[in-house]
Amino acid sequence: MLRQTSRRQISLASPLVMGILNVTPDSFSDGGSFLHVDAAVKQTEQMISGGADIIDIGGESTRPGSQRVPAEVEVERIVPIIDAIQKKFDTPISIDTTKFAVARAALDAGAEIINDISGLRWDESIAELAAETNAGLVLMHSRGSFETMHEQPPVDDILAEVIRDLRRAISTANSHGVKDEQLVLDVGIGFGKTAEQNLELIAKLDKIVSEFENFPVLVGASRKSFIGKILDDAPPTERLGGSIASAIASVANGAKIVRVHDVKETVASLKVWSELSKVI
Repeated sequence: MLRQTSRRQISLASPLVMGILNVTPDSFSDGGSFLHVDAAVKQTEQMISGGADIIDIGGESTRPGSQRVPAEVEVERIVPIIDAIQKKFDTPISIDTTKFAVARAALDAGAEIINDISGLRWDESIAELAAETNAGLVLMHSRGSFETMHEQPPVDDILAEVIRDLRRAISTANSHGVKDEQLVLDVGIGFGKTAEQNLELIAKLDKIVSEFENFPVLVGASRKSFIGKILDDAPPTERLGGSIASAIASVANGAKIVRVHDVKETVASLKVWSELSKVI
């Protein structure tokens, strides 16, 4: 399976690891760590040397309780860092944003994938931008507005809800001219879902994968609160084991991309799992 970006085709013959680079002061586990270009480039170098296939850069935190920032602030945070990274490395860059202006600035600076947590619910013009530039487009399931997406009452059937909304997102993208080969689907772990529903989505991911055979599925469970809950309220920085377990379970159940903070450890774990799966 190949995915198209504005700069290349990416093979998903093997699962890919997307490294998280938050350039925000308030992200839930690493806020403020990579605000400056030098620190961001150093972290990117570590992730790439650890095996990252994609670098996902975000300039606005989407943790529970976070506040929206103006597009111009987001642009100021991400553009110098994207520019510096793309000049030094050839690894694909994804921009984690829901705003057209930010996505446009990021693509102009060298990003080639747009990662939209709203699944085109908040700004459909992002789909027009993806169609125009041939950028990759990640469509994530979420509910509610930016301010309320973590406070939505849980639905009764989370699998049916995710499948229904991802179908809507694909239809919206296609209606604006985005081709199927540009699209990746994200089940939205941690966004308006209970801890039990997050576990269900990973454990039954194969059901979602089978519904969307022509689309790769992405899972971003790294350091999420449901892991902390299982691990006796462990803080985000102490959720490595649970994050790796979630990544392995996701790939075992059909995920083609996992979005993670701890790249080197995840890549090593997936490598061992892959070898074991050949003889089991």
